[in-house]
Amino acid sequence: MEKTFYKDRPLTLAGMLVTIGVVYGDIGTSPLYVMKALVAGNGGLESITPEFVYGSLSLIFWTLTLLTTIKYVLIALKADNHGEGGIFALYSLIRKMGAWLIYPAMIGGAALLADSILTPAVTVTSAVEGLKGIPIFVNSFGSSQSIVVIITIVILCFLFLVQRTGTELIGRLFGPIMLLWFLMLGLLGIVHLFGSLDILKSFSPYYGIKLLFSEHNKAGFAILGSVFLATTGAEALYSDLGHVGRKNIYGTWPFVKVCLILNYFGQGAWLLQVKDNQVLQNMAGFNPFFEVMPQNLRIFGVVFATLAAIIASQALISGSFTLVSEAIKLNLLPRLQIYYPALSKGQMYIPTVNILLMLSCIGVVLFFKTSAHMESAYGLAITVTMLMTTILLFQYLVKRKIPKVLSVLMVATFGTLETAFFISSVSKFFHGGFVTVFIASILFILMILWYKASILEQVVSKEVSLKDYSFKLGKLRKDEHFPIYATNLVYLTSKSKPGQINNEIIYSILDKRPKRAEVYWFINVQVTDEPRTMEYSVENFDTDYVFKIQLRLGFRVQQKVSTYLRQIVTDLMESHEVKEQPQFYSTNDVNRKVGDFCFILVREELPNDTDLPLYQRLIMQFRLKVKKITVSPVRWFGLEHTDVKIEHVPLRIEANRQIKLKRQTT
Repeated sequence: MEKTFYKDRPLTLAGMLVTIGVVYGDIGTSPLYVMKALVAGNGGLESITPEFVYGSLSLIFWTLTLLTTIKYVLIALKADNHGEGGIFALYSLIRKMGAWLIYPAMIGGAALLADSILTPAVTVTSAVEGLKGIPIFVNSFGSSQSIVVIITIVILCFLFLVQRTGTELIGRLFGPIMLLWFLMLGLLGIVHLFGSLDILKSFSPYYGIKLLFSEHNKAGFAILGSVFLATTGAEALYSDLGHVGRKNIYGTWPFVKVCLILNYFGQGAWLLQVKDNQVLQNMAGFNPFFEVMPQNLRIFGVVFATLAAIIASQALISGSFTLVSEAIKLNLLPRLQIYYPALSKGQMYIPTVNILLMLSCIGVVLFFKTSAHMESAYGLAITVTMLMTTILLFQYLVKRKIPKVLSVLMVATFGTLETAFFISSVSKFFHGGFVTVFIASILFILMILWYKASILEQVVSKEVSLKDYSFKLGKLRKDEHFPIYATNLVYLTSKSKPGQINNEIIYSILDKRPKRAEVYWFINVQVTDEPRTMEYSVENFDTDYVFKIQLRLGFRVQQKVSTYLRQIVTDLMESHEVKEQPQFYSTNDVNRKVGDFCFILVREELPNDTDLPLYQRLIMQFRLKVKKITVSPVRWFGLEHTDVKIEHVPLRIEANRQIKLKRQTT
């Protein structure tokens, strides 16, 4: 298995079209609710003043510029792990700089997953609510919010249920649809922008800073919580780097940003024109995004908005699958079954995650009912993720030997901005933000317990040297008192140190039931910091019958151990390190030189006579119990079509109590 070298994807028209469809769904649907949230937060249309509009647009523009353009597009995209982006890929680059870095990575990952629950709900609900402004719809179904809730849930259910079959086919339409969406955003903005060119003064940061301390701003500092909604998709942009490549994001972001700014400024110009309109002032659920549209075109706008919301939600669902997959391979979450329903890169399906996301999104819709209530809770968790990314980016810049002054300036600038957004969003906790905080906390606790248990298992589990047992294994393979158990007997070991394996494995071979084989294989799988590494190394202990194989696989590579082992055995036979194993009755010419394989999976049980401290014992029991209810190692390591046996053995730890019975004399 040769090491793969990363080459950035070229800038192409096709690549740019895919990028527009895959990367910008979240940030591209923000105009659906940002101006609506700002107006509602300031007391409604009747409270709107030119100073408020200029200041709000200034804050939006500079938030998109500083956080999305400078931090994520210009800085974070350069912090790629062989083409892959996202908070866990970033952590993998710097994990050796300090053990403490795992904590901001876990906090950020947990918060991002929690926020992914609210995003599809608020985006789809905002789009569907546009139907209430269409007379035909109102005359047919009424203006009750209940019908909006029902339609939203139907769309979300369809979206989640289609994940099982893969979205490659409909995914081909994402790029053209989102391209038309952004063109529509820009066109709507330009039409209203020419009616009030004074709105262009909002490009000055003066008006944004002034608004924060102005009497025209009735929300006070909390206005930043609504402004932040304009950039919530920035973290998803970084996470999708591996799907499209850096150059294609560089080539498309200017177009996307211009369309977004045009639409925001167009909405602002329109608000100044209609701020005294009493009909609009009394309108329930007033949303400038839909109101700026001509009445006869609004139905098309709602359909487009719904399609864009579905695409944004799809991108977040796919991103959640990728995030969980990376967390599993970094040993931050227990193993879950992962399917690959399509051939394209990044297409995966995790049933457990899909079901939990679907139920959570439906629960959010039923709990909040309106997009206005969801907006009040939205964005709190993602501010935490952005802060954690800033901390990790600082460490990355230090590792790259970027001048200390620039590194400190980066973390101070973005850290201050994101802290301000976080503080302004804290009030959202009491308006529903507690939902995402609760979910993020549960995920973080699960991650930290699993991570601590993994480390503890490595520390307390007794390891032995294979070299000390190679002679015994040699005698056993020739001992005809025992029948041949398998030609190739294979064990998976968690010990990565050269020559070392788990004591439980030796116990299984020699003590539980002597297992005679022609060749003994001990395989350790190491997940590398690089995403697509495929390498192996071999130790033979001066024998041709005892081998320890270390597989080095990238954190995005499937762990098909059975497939890889067959290639390794063939390689070793060609180099005459392993004798051929003739199979006279095989019907497959490929297998005539390679014997049968039997994989023994050792399932550890924590003995009752352990002297581990109580908290360590509880952590170990938690890990062992979770292992039993999550995906089987058979599926995880790609052993479904091989001969597999599972053995239960006591976890031999060095802190076991010595129990001695005293004989009673009569």
